[in-house]
Amino acid sequence: MTPFPSPDWHAFAAPAKLNLFLHIVGRRTDGYHLLQSVFQLIDLADTVHMRVRADGAVVHHNPLPGVAAEADLTVRAARLLQRETGCTLGVDLALDKRVPMGGGLGGGSSDAATVLLALNRLWGLALPRGRLMKLGLALGADVPFFIFGRNAFVEGIGERMTPVDTQSGWFAIVHPPVHVPTPAIFAAPQLQRATPPIRPTAIDYATTRNDLEPVACALFPQVAAARDALARIAPARMTGSGACLFSFSASQTEIDCVLSRLPDGMAAFKAATLDQHPLHEFAS
Repeated sequence: MTPFPSPDWHAFAAPAKLNLFLHIVGRRTDGYHLLQSVFQLIDLADTVHMRVRADGAVVHHNPLPGVAAEADLTVRAARLLQRETGCTLGVDLALDKRVPMGGGLGGGSSDAATVLLALNRLWGLALPRGRLMKLGLALGADVPFFIFGRNAFVEGIGERMTPVDTQSGWFAIVHPPVHVPTPAIFAAPQLQRATPPIRPTAIDYATTRNDLEPVACALFPQVAAARDALARIAPARMTGSGACLFSFSASQTEIDCVLSRLPDGMAAFKAATLDQHPLHEFAS
């Protein structure tokens, strides 16, 4: 339900993602890490509510606790789009937050991508997808993927994507009670940074891993405990830089069984795979 009921408000989904694996294959001279990963869209999603304004203002009506409106990625995305296009329209923003923050699920990046995609249509800009992806990269390494809008083999610092077909099914996702700061994981001296590259046409998932997982588990015992609890029931892997862990099955019944066997009080939920972003058609 729109937080400010009015026919002028529109609601847009901002789906989360999982890293089915994440390999660090090198490092650039500027310090950025080079990665390879498969990003999988899932149906867990935030909802971004928007209403076009004629006065050019960008107003966030319910900023996240502890996040100044000016620093919010949705506000930054809208203002970036204004600057790059000269658009004189503005937007009211409100967010229904469902994707856990600091969980490696890409929630903030997805929110920003949804703003760029939706305003591309609401403001009548008709920017091509490639242009929006370049703008998104200025907001965060994961933003271009959500604008790309399909499950993808991702390379570089997150800007190079090859579409891939992934298996449909369900995930059990465990959310440990900790916020994992991505910079701390990438800065850790023990991080593996030389995994041999693979090709998107020759992925053997059984031989893949998340290179960030050992570091996150060493620095944050809550992540290690959650991984071990899930791994006692089903194969477990961390997504992104953490903190969330997941297990996959083609059977929703099996995932329900996994969730039912987790320790009492452990925060967990299920999500289904998506083939493409709900706003994929908002750019060409």
